[in-house]
Amino acid sequence: MTLVASKPSNTVRRLQARLRSLTGKAIEEFGMIEQGDRIMVCLSGGKDSYAMLDLLLSLRRAAPVDFELLAVNLDQKQPGFPAEVLPDYLRALGVPFTVIEQDTYSVVKRVVPEGKTMCGLCSRLRRGVLYEFAATEGYNKIALGHHADDAMETLLLNLFFAGRLKSMPPKLRSDDGRNIVIRPLAYCRERDIARYARAMQYPIIPCTLCGSQRNMQRQLVKTMLEEWESRHPGRIESVLAAMKNVAPSHLMDRELFDFRELASLGPVDQGQNQPGY
Repeated sequence: MTLVASKPSNTVRRLQARLRSLTGKAIEEFGMIEQGDRIMVCLSGGKDSYAMLDLLLSLRRAAPVDFELLAVNLDQKQPGFPAEVLPDYLRALGVPFTVIEQDTYSVVKRVVPEGKTMCGLCSRLRRGVLYEFAATEGYNKIALGHHADDAMETLLLNLFFAGRLKSMPPKLRSDDGRNIVIRPLAYCRERDIARYARAMQYPIIPCTLCGSQRNMQRQLVKTMLEEWESRHPGRIESVLAAMKNVAPSHLMDRELFDFRELASLGPVDQGQNQPGY
């Protein structure tokens, strides 16, 4: 099996260095990885999770702290799923791994009406299985391959369809408190990851369950953002920057800012600190 393209070009090496730098920056700024961490790296067979594993392995070699990585794939028993692709790839790479077999596919197909979006239920079932495995096996961090575009799409989906300002945080504690989820690719753009995945020749496994649902809301938002970026280059970077620069006092969430107690500081001394004085 081919693991990487032979003799990567200077362009590929520069792209790798850029992704590695952005991943390292996110890990450092959000305190994602600490000494002694046991990290479960969730590998779906898509470009994002392959790149995440690749970059984490690269960063670990030079990291100032020791941490453990275990690649984990959830075999959801989708018809035609090539079960040996990931194990063969990981064995050749020399990475420890586990494949969890859980038939969530049948549950999703039974519960979700034909034509409706399956991703919501599928992701909840998948998270439940992975979170339980991590807690049972003693892995204190779960690494997911969501990137900056995923976070931005989620922000707009919540804004347009759920009436919430909410996205995918780089670091999250699960509701039951047992798991810490990290997203090392939080600063990486999908276009760069896609270019890197093609160059590295990852054995991509398409999702046959939800990948064909081209009319789902996330795909519509993704298309909108792609059109926006083609017309107004740089606007998406501005939105991403805004997600790190939030002013609660200039929104309307009374849980984040106490508007009722907001009062004047008193009369201004007209003789002090006036323009021209």
